[in-house]
Amino acid sequence: MTIAGSIILIMLGAILTWAVEFDLAGVDINVVGVILMLGGIAGLLFGMWRLASVRRTAVTRTTPVSTVPVNPVTPVDSTRTQVYEERRYDDPRI
Repeated sequence: MTIAGSIILIMLGAILTWAVEFDLAGVDINVVGVILMLGGIAGLLFGMWRLASVRRTAVTRTTPVSTVPVNPVTPVDSTRTQVYEERRYDDPRI
């Protein structure tokens, strides 16, 4: 569900809850409106979380380092770990 779809669900639920005075046998329009609003809010929060997490990824690379030990008694770590964050800005803005 996209952010626009969530906003449409919230608006439709608000209209059904507060603006419609129609009665159906066995169906409460106000409860249907509240359910639509809650579903829209949940979809909106999920969509915003997904946009924030998809564009940002952490990358860890381990590369060997060729160094000559200064003191032969002390062990030297022969790898270097780089952790950096990549962001993609080529996605269209929503």
